[in-house]
Amino acid sequence: MRGLYLITNDDPLQLLLEKLEVALATGHIAILQYRRKKVAKADQPDEVEQIQALCETYQVPFVINDDLELAEQFGLGVHLGQSDGEITDAAARLSQGIIIGRTCLNSLELAEKAIAEGATYVAFGAVYATSTKPEAGNVGIEVIQQAKQKFDVPICAIGGLTVENSQLVIDAGTSLCAVISDILGRSTAEIPARVAAWAQLFA
Repeated sequence: MRGLYLITNDDPLQLLLEKLEVALATGHIAILQYRRKKVAKADQPDEVEQIQALCETYQVPFVINDDLELAEQFGLGVHLGQSDGEITDAAARLSQGIIIGRTCLNSLELAEKAIAEGATYVAFGAVYATSTKPEAGNVGIEVIQQAKQKFDVPICAIGGLTVENSQLVIDAGTSLCAVISDILGRSTAEIPARVAAWAQLFA
């Protein structure tokens, strides 16, 4: 698990599917996460089914944000925030070897606990201010460096990451950079070049 970790945005579904297809077709997306806070719960399974088909076509791991039941329903991985359920519960209910991620803010203690309970990667952030979570505090590069030395699971950084500001974050030991707007905030035509620029950072 290394590279660009793409998280869905709130585009209308058809536009989102077009953008995702273009991004996944580059071969440079390490993980895709389904996060659609503005979509009614009842409509989410249909969306997940369509996006899962795309991920299977391009062989990209697919995880669900904050909804263990939905992940279980589709046999997918899950990413859980600190208040979105227990890692032990996810590890017990999901298939062996499936991706389970945990938001650890800027805490090595939370990361240590998550890994002990079965998390397969840990996420730190927000690294930079972000429009998605303007209230999130900034995580210092030293937290990522310490996590890299201490843990042997992939380290994910999230929050305001762009091609222009992420080399430092990757050099500090980040395996995965989680991004929404730097990819999906662009037009479909711009996405392949932007993904390629991210791939260069990890090369």
